[in-house]
Amino acid sequence: MIVFDVITIFPEFFRGPFDYGVVRRGREKGLLETRVHDLRSFTSDRHRTVDDRPFGGGEGMVLKPEPLFEAVEAIRSDAAAEIVVLSASGRRFVQSEALRLSRARQVILICGRYEGIDERVVEHLATAELSVGDFVLSGGEIGAVVIVDAVARYIPGVVGKEGSILKDSFSDPAALEPAVEHPHYTRPAEFRGWPVPDVLISGDHEAVRKWRDEAARQKTARNRPDLLK
Repeated sequence: MIVFDVITIFPEFFRGPFDYGVVRRGREKGLLETRVHDLRSFTSDRHRTVDDRPFGGGEGMVLKPEPLFEAVEAIRSDAAAEIVVLSASGRRFVQSEALRLSRARQVILICGRYEGIDERVVEHLATAELSVGDFVLSGGEIGAVVIVDAVARYIPGVVGKEGSILKDSFSDPAALEPAVEHPHYTRPAEFRGWPVPDVLISGDHEAVRKWRDEAARQKTARNRPDLLK
């Protein structure tokens, strides 16, 4: 059982994303739990203030440390909980990180907003600062959904055919270099004059395996050359 706790100023955002797919399936099986917390509930002033102007000047507002520390300390139930700050400044979230987080019993996700989060949260509270890509979003909520979905797939029993997870893009720990998954085809065998590769309907499993390995390498070179050494 793994518990995902999400801290956000927009709790309503999560009413939909966690009600579908593997996350919903994991909840229904009792394999995971999702809890969403309104950061404003952990403020102490009557205006429920969660942000303030940055020291040193500059544009935007910064999330204050007090309510974030209060929130984490109130909801943390496991001393070894993973506390993740979603930030464009974080290291890139990759498949191996999803596998690592899946071994935790509690993952607390802090959704950044505005100009950013007080760095003392990152330095003295978080166990990881993660980004879901080299682009800027308006907040960490979308990133939190991405991480929960990716991590949930590694929880035993959540995905119907667990062996399929090992064939996902970036998932082979023994690979010399990470690769995207090979192309997929299904019926009909020919569509608008475009046939599937003959090898896939040959019945030769070893030939299929070799074709998929080479096709995955070619697709990686085409779409993600940065992954190839």
